[in-house]
Amino acid sequence: MNPEEWLSSRTYHHSNFNNIEELVRKKKEKNLKISLCLPTLNEEKTIGKVIVILKSELMDRYPLLDEIAVIDSGSEDETMKVASSFGVDVYLASDHLQAHGDHRGKGENLWKALYLLTGDIIVYVDSDITNIHPRFVYGLVGPLIEDPDIHYVKGFYDRPLAFSQGVRPTGGGRVTEILTRPLFSLFYPALTPILQPLSGEYAGRREILEKIAFPVGYGVETSMLIDIHNEMGMEAFAQTDLDKRVHRNQETTALGRMSFGILRTLIKRLQRDKKIELVDELNTIMRQFSVVDSAYKTIEHEIFEYERPPMLEIPEYVEKFKSGKATS
Repeated sequence: MNPEEWLSSRTYHHSNFNNIEELVRKKKEKNLKISLCLPTLNEEKTIGKVIVILKSELMDRYPLLDEIAVIDSGSEDETMKVASSFGVDVYLASDHLQAHGDHRGKGENLWKALYLLTGDIIVYVDSDITNIHPRFVYGLVGPLIEDPDIHYVKGFYDRPLAFSQGVRPTGGGRVTEILTRPLFSLFYPALTPILQPLSGEYAGRREILEKIAFPVGYGVETSMLIDIHNEMGMEAFAQTDLDKRVHRNQETTALGRMSFGILRTLIKRLQRDKKIELVDELNTIMRQFSVVDSAYKTIEHEIFEYERPPMLEIPEYVEKFKSGKATS
C-alpha cells in the first residue's frame, strides 16, 4: 500500500463513528472490552471536566468504555484527589510494578496502563484538553471496532494554541513539522501519511501494544509508530480527524527538550534497523541558555529516554493476562 492509497483508505473523520449506540452494539457483538487511560501530571484544572464529559457520555449513557483510569506521574497539585471524586480508578504510577523500578514520565504511565487496565483496546487521551468531547474517544475506537485488520489509530486535528490573551486560530505541530516529519521522510517514508505523528490521542489493540517497548519520556509516540510499523506494516494503522484540540502552549525551550528526547529515541531505532551507524555513544545532555544581568548562563538538562521493555517480557504481566487470570 503506497502512501497515497493509505491516506485515502485509512483516513477517517470522527463523524463516521458518531452513532455511539451502534458502536456499542458492534463492540458487544465482537466481545470487546475497551479501556481509557488518562495520563496526568498536575492537571487539576482540566481533569475533572475531562472525566465528567467522557464518563457521562461513554460509560453512563452509552457503555462504550468499560473502564476509565487516571494514571498519575506524581502530581504536586490536587489532580489525584479531583479525579477520585468523579468515580474513576486513580493510580499513582510509582506504586505499581515496583520490582522493576520507577521512572517518571508520560511513557511510564502509558506502559503501566497495559498492566493496570484490562481492555482488549486501550485508548490514550491527554488530560490537558480544554475542549474535551466524546469524539476524542469514539473517533479513535471506531475503526478498531469496525475493522479487525486495523490495530492502531492516531488522532489528528487543528491545534489552535491557548495564550493568556485568548486562543490563536492556527498553530501547533512545530516539532512534527520541523523534526519528526523530515526524519520520517528521510528514513521511514511509509509513515509520512500519518498527519500528526506526535498527537497524544491514540488507541491500539492490546495484542500489538504488549509487543513493543515504551520510552518513558518524550519519544513514546515516535517509537510506537516505528515499532508497530516494523511489526505489522502500514496496513495496521488508521487515523481519524478529531477536528480541533485546544490546549496550553509550550515554550520553545520546552519543545527543544522534547525534540532532544525524540531524536535519541529515533536514532536508537535507526541503529537497530541498520539505517545508520554511530561512531560514538549519543550524548544525554541538552544545553540551553538564558540571559541573567546581560550574561549568558548555560542550563543543562539530562534527557536519557530510558525505555521500558515490551510488557510480554514482564513476568507479572504474563501471569495476569496470559494465564487466564485477568479480571475486570
